[in-house]
Amino acid sequence: MKTKFKTGGCLCGAVRYEIKGPLRDSIACHCVQCRKTSGHYVSATAVHKLDFEIIEDTGLKWYQSSSYAKRGFCSACGSSLFWDMDDRDLMGVMSGTLDGKTGIKTSTHIYVGDKGDYYELTDDLPKFDGYEK
Repeated sequence: MKTKFKTGGCLCGAVRYEIKGPLRDSIACHCVQCRKTSGHYVSATAVHKLDFEIIEDTGLKWYQSSSYAKRGFCSACGSSLFWDMDDRDLMGVMSGTLDGKTGIKTSTHIYVGDKGDYYELTDDLPKFDGYEK
């Protein structure tokens, strides 16, 4: 994990956040839910919830996407921002919503069995049919 104070937000600015702790390297998720919410696949880092603060929430909405997790998005511009699993100390933050250079890299592909048929995974990163911790 990389330690650095970071900021981020949605496209229109109606949701802004600050991260005061380490960022996990990004994981590319190809599951159906991530593809539906993003229009492709999601690449997300993770942060400890205690190191995360929402500083502007006028556009923030939460969608309960499963019995155990919810997704945060901007109701004004539609940006997909967060993935928050119940009873977990970490929260997923969509890597592309971070401001400026992130200092992280993509480390893994998960749920590759669910990936769309319109693209190929040609990199040498590890690929898993589920989530590997």
